Amino acid sequence: MLKFVSKNALLLGLSATLCVGLIAGVNLLTKERIAAQTLAQKVALLQEVLPAGTADLSILDNCIYIEDKAVFGVARTPIYRTQVNNQTVYVVETTAPDGYSGNIELLAAIRSDATILAVRTLKHQETPGLGDKIDMQKGDWMLSFNGVQVQGVDDKRIAVRKDGGQFDQFTGATITPRAVVGAVKRAAIYLQQHPELAHQPSACQPATSEQ
Repeated sequence: MLKFVSKNALLLGLSATLCVGLIAGVNLLTKERIAAQTLAQKVALLQEVLPAGTADLSILDNCIYIEDKAVFGVARTPIYRTQVNNQTVYVVETTAPDGYSGNIELLAAIRSDATILAVRTLKHQETPGLGDKIDMQKGDWMLSFNGVQVQGVDDKRIAVRKDGGQFDQFTGATITPRAVVGAVKRAAIYLQQHPELAHQPSACQPATSEQ
């Protein structure tokens, strides 16, 4: 009986070892492909908010991290840097924590003079048919940010019309656009007020070395 149990235990051990080895092998084969796909997705997102021809893999190597939850909605956020027409442009991942259904994650390209080039929604849980108009697949409301320059904290234009600003609210849904406009405004003002960000050494892992 003891010999039978020992034999079964040995077989189970060998099977487990083979399974672990197989999983490890598959992981090694797919890891590089997954990393390449992840990088491609990042560059594709950057290309959506930056002028044509200015976003490539190299921009992922030039970034810093900012820790200011009051401005960016999260404890730590990456900011990518590039040059467009000899002017620094930041691409920042920022979060509006006050959406109707929770956090709204955004990607915004903003010049050092607080001019907004473009904004896109990365993730949200807003109500379908109402707040989800911040998704480019549902409408073009996000294009209303293009080319707008924030003139400081007291710039009342950077608000929804219900609050005296220039951005349309959605029918039956003011909270969502108000949250997005507020998040983009805070990010633009922060970047304008911190010109030293353009000269800080990159703190991100080079994209070419990601595995």
